[in-house]
Amino acid sequence: MSIAEPMPRAAALKSRARQPIRVRRPSREEALEAVRTLIRWAGDDPEREGLLGTPDRVVRSYQEFFAGYEDDPVALLQRTFEETDGYDEIVMLKDIRFESHCEHHIAPIIGKVHIAYLPDRRVIGISKLARLIDVFAKRLQIQEKMTAQIANTLDEVLQPKGVAVVIEAAHQCMTTRGVHKSSVTMVTSQMLGVFRKRLETRQEFLSAINMRGAIPS
Repeated sequence: MSIAEPMPRAAALKSRARQPIRVRRPSREEALEAVRTLIRWAGDDPEREGLLGTPDRVVRSYQEFFAGYEDDPVALLQRTFEETDGYDEIVMLKDIRFESHCEHHIAPIIGKVHIAYLPDRRVIGISKLARLIDVFAKRLQIQEKMTAQIANTLDEVLQPKGVAVVIEAAHQCMTTRGVHKSSVTMVTSQMLGVFRKRLETRQEFLSAINMRGAIPS
């Protein structure tokens, strides 16, 4: 089994340009105190028995929720394989569940991703596709940007004939606050290469995820 060479330098530079801005992280104690401040802002006493451990739990939750800031999506996809015995059909994963948080209210976004690519010379382990989604989901996000980030990163690293990404998600900033509209699903898509140019390839993908005709060309 042959392992492909790393991605071209120009593509690597483009991908790095999309990395999150690095900021000075507060100390753990500063983070704990920030949670205590928010508890007081909500109108409660962080020193009462039921809330004493809450700041620590919130800080540990944030470490899990936003672990994607620690990961490099380009490095994640570097190991690709060229030995495919001539396979030249769509590679697809669908119904990949994800959890993210919107950057406007830090409210949960919960949904699923469908992702596909048409290989040129290289393929990648399918678990890496799922991990790529988590890298971007575990950051403060908007769904449109996350859709583009997943598609563009896979396209730049793997250089396939095409990439397709569809995300369906519910936004708690809409269902639990503001307009309070439940049972609303937001759908976004990014089609690159043959998935954008060739109707039959796009429809094959959409049909496989039961969305034929739902996304315009």
